Amino acid sequence: MEILVCIKEVPDDSVQINLNAETQQADLKDVTPVVNAFDTYALEMATRLKEEVEGTVTAVSIGNEDVKNALKNCLSVGADEAFLVKEENVVEYDSLKIAKKLAEAVKKIEAERGKEFDVIFCGKETTDHATSQVPLMLADELNLGVMTNIIDIENKDGVIEAKQEMDEGYCVYEGKLPVVISVNKPNYDPRYPTIKSKMQARKKAIAELNVDFDQANLIEVVKVYEPAKRAAGIKINEEAVEDSVAKAMEIMAEAKMF
Repeated sequence: MEILVCIKEVPDDSVQINLNAETQQADLKDVTPVVNAFDTYALEMATRLKEEVEGTVTAVSIGNEDVKNALKNCLSVGADEAFLVKEENVVEYDSLKIAKKLAEAVKKIEAERGKEFDVIFCGKETTDHATSQVPLMLADELNLGVMTNIIDIENKDGVIEAKQEMDEGYCVYEGKLPVVISVNKPNYDPRYPTIKSKMQARKKAIAELNVDFDQANLIEVVKVYEPAKRAAGIKINEEAVEDSVAKAMEIMAEAKMF
């Protein structure tokens, strides 16, 4: 089975990020780039599928030379080969432009290898923009079916059975290959690289793709702003439980919460 995973390098979302006072853009100069969290889930799901049915996992990303480090990390935890679509200003691209670039990259890789991908995995969203648009747009560009926000899959004789978590429980879909799957957080964590797998990944070459395709962005960013700060909570330090409950009720009554 031929499997593709689309990944994106994003700022580390475990770090507090603020706006630059002058540019009013995110200040990222001291923030380490990492592989988007949902893309790591997608890669783990793809690797487990490969181990189940036998096949090849290919990782692809759009970005500058530095993104090769992210792709090397992917090679150390399950990907067999990796491609980079070299673009210097990808941070300025909107979702549709990224999807179109990825679609052209998919077609080029398939043409070079002489075989098509059976499953294309994407994270459900990126932690820097969180639009959840690219997987759907990519499927549309490739004229493929798509299953979104998937937390688990099972291969059944050329049909992918996928589980999606909902408020009421779970919804199970079936999709014929080839198919695009966007991945939510599954019930397992991505694997960690070993020293051996890191050394092996360093020796692998990252192939560069030249996608001759340009298009003006159709989406304009009007404003970037920081989320509102959370107000400090109220601590209740009464000695007896009954007194704590009474105090909480008093505070809520004063705030007209009931």
